[in-house]
Amino acid sequence: MIYIERKERFSAAHQLYNPNWSEEKNRSVFGKCANKNFHGHNYTLTVTVKGEINPDTGFVMNLVDLKNLIQELVISKLDHSNLNHDVDFMQGKFSSTEVLAIEIWNILEPEIDKHGARLHKIRLDETLNNAVEYFG
Repeated sequence: MIYIERKERFSAAHQLYNPNWSEEKNRSVFGKCANKNFHGHNYTLTVTVKGEINPDTGFVMNLVDLKNLIQELVISKLDHSNLNHDVDFMQGKFSSTEVLAIEIWNILEPEIDKHGARLHKIRLDETLNNAVEYFG
C-alpha cells in the first residue's frame, strides 16, 4: 500500500452560530466566530489517497486526475465563498472545519473510487495552528 497527497488552497468566510441559542450563548461558545458579519480563513486542503501501484502507469492514481476532481467538485464551490450561504453541500449544516472536512470526504470518496484508488484522509487546515483530519 502506498499513499499520495494533493494540496489545494481556498479562501472562504463563515459564521459559527446556533439559531436555537441566544446571542449571549452563541458568543460564549463560539466567541468572535459568531460575528454577525462573518469572518474568513485561508484554508489548506490535503487529500490523501492510497492504493497499489498500477504496473502500467506506475501510479496509485494520476495526480492530475486527483487535482481536477478536487478543483471541479470542491474548490470551485468553496473558494471566495460564504460557507453559510453560497455552498450547496453546506446548506443547513454548521460551517465548522470538522463538518466541512466530512462533507468534502463525502464528495470525493466515490469519485476517487472510480479511479481505482481509495480515499485515506482529508486534512483541512483552517489556520496555521488549527487543523482537522478525517479518515471516513
